[in-house]
Amino acid sequence: MKTHMSLESDAAGRPDRYVFRKLPHVTAVFWVIKIIAVTLGETGSDEFAIELQMGYLGCAVAFFLLFVVSVAAQLRAKRFYPGIFWAVILATSIVGTAVSDLLDRGIGHSGKVTSGGIGYGAGATILTTLLAIVFVAWWGTGQTYNVENIATRKGEVLYWIAILVSNTLGTASGDWLSDDTGLGFRNAFFIVAAIMLVLLATHYLTSINSMLLFWPAFILTRPLSAAAGDSLTKPPDEGGLGIGTLWGSVLLLTLLVAMIAYQTYRMRRQPLELLPAPTHRITGHSQHPNGQEVLSHGRHPDQIVGTP
Repeated sequence: MKTHMSLESDAAGRPDRYVFRKLPHVTAVFWVIKIIAVTLGETGSDEFAIELQMGYLGCAVAFFLLFVVSVAAQLRAKRFYPGIFWAVILATSIVGTAVSDLLDRGIGHSGKVTSGGIGYGAGATILTTLLAIVFVAWWGTGQTYNVENIATRKGEVLYWIAILVSNTLGTASGDWLSDDTGLGFRNAFFIVAAIMLVLLATHYLTSINSMLLFWPAFILTRPLSAAAGDSLTKPPDEGGLGIGTLWGSVLLLTLLVAMIAYQTYRMRRQPLELLPAPTHRITGHSQHPNGQEVLSHGRHPDQIVGTP
């Protein structure tokens, strides 16, 4: 193993403390897999809740248990494993869809707003408020907002709470845009896609902090994927391809597995760089890392010389 010096070593040449990354870089591959995963969350939730008549409550409870199991595995992992990470994202998407439908439409499996639901607009408002509370609490903990540099257990827990609420909000806001405004899922898709392009241009053409753009984009991929899922599963007279939620879900699951395999292959050829041992954003005090801690002469895994 290489032990050459780095500018990141101390003056005496001793190695510094680093941590293996638990979360991926936000790249084009990240967004492609995210859109596939949340589209599968949409079609999968509809398959279980509506077609198999589990109901929104039953679907929400069942997949919340899956979320708990997968996020526990993610929190226990010592480094980034694509299969585990995207399993959590998929679980939050299915849970988010079911919870949003339960909140907005009421208990049942009709696919329509009933007397037991509060409606899409009210649901989106409540979830937006909840997400704002999560971000305020996150800021108060002194953890970094930069999702690529989260290196503490507390920061990662806050990240997954925000992900779960964001995917739930994305479902509610997408339903509101396509149903309550009368746009329909196809026009809603074009509007959300246009907003996403604006965010992309803002990222590359301005100096606005990328993390300020990440969360709106993350939320908007949910209604974007919902419209894409409807385009696959709805009958032709409603503007879809008519392949149904079952085969739509099978197709999307196949794509998801293929993309996770591709990301795993790329990561093995080019490992993720290490993160510096975490410190509190406000006090600068050392914090307990969420990944495996190592001693290294730099950020590249080839520069690791041992463990503390």
